[in-house]
This record gives sequence, C-alpha cells and structure tokens, in this order.
Amino acid sequence: MKISEAAASSGCHLETIRYYERVGLMPPPRRSASGYREYRDDEVDRLRFITRSRDLGFSLDEIRSLLRLESDRTLSCHEIDAIAREHLADIRSKIRELNRIARELDRTISACSGGARGQCSILATLHEQIPALRARSARLLRETRKQPAQTSR
Repeated sequence: MKISEAAASSGCHLETIRYYERVGLMPPPRRSASGYREYRDDEVDRLRFITRSRDLGFSLDEIRSLLRLESDRTLSCHEIDAIAREHLADIRSKIRELNRIARELDRTISACSGGARGQCSILATLHEQIPALRARSARLLRETRKQPAQTSR
C-alpha cells in the first residue's frame, strides 16, 4: 500500500512516517517502479505499534527498545515490564509536578485583584525567586553565618 494508505490505516501522519524512517524506527520502504513508497501489512502494524507507544508517551528510544524486545520472541516480558514500569513512574512524577504547578498557578491567580497592571500579582509572582532556589539560598546564607569570620592580613 502507498504511504497515504499506510497513514490512514495506522493513524500515523505521513510526514511522521517519513520521520520514523529517517530516525530508524521504520525500515526504508520498498519503492514502486514509479518511485512511490510501498508498505506491507507488517510494516503498517509496526506503525500502529509506534503510534500507540507514542500515544502512551514512550520516548523514541523506549520505542526502539520495545521494538527490539518484541522482535525476539525468545525473551521473557521481564524487560518490557521494566520499561513500562519505569515509564509509569516517570508519568506519575510528571503528574505530581504538574499538580504542584497547578496549585501554584491557582494560588497566583487567586491573589490577583484585577487591578492595574502595575499591581498585578501574577506578574509579581513571575519575578519571585523560585521556591527551590529560595530554600537553597536560605540554607547557604545560614551556612555562611555559621562559618567563623576570616581575618585579613
């Protein structure tokens, strides 16, 4: 089938198919006598696998690993399970970070009085020091105060 048909059948945009070929996720396609790309059913199935993996947020390197593991039918699914579990842990970490960001934005927006731009609490918040840096700076300041003063000669 032609690239447009492969795209429609796999749910993968045709430019993305070309990209996957360039980065090695898809093998170079066969060409018709007139130079059109031609895809077999197993290649379209591979595109579906890649597309679904991307939908689940797997990186291209993770997909490469999954494809390698899938191609060796003698392997147990232990490695595949490990990749999926690590990916899930990353997703949960990102969710926690996004929830933290959402709480901070909620707090910032709630503090907005809708007044003049010069009094905008949202803009003022964006000028504030990042909380992690603020904590690190405070720690460094405390440590500096604890050190004995050096005498100059």
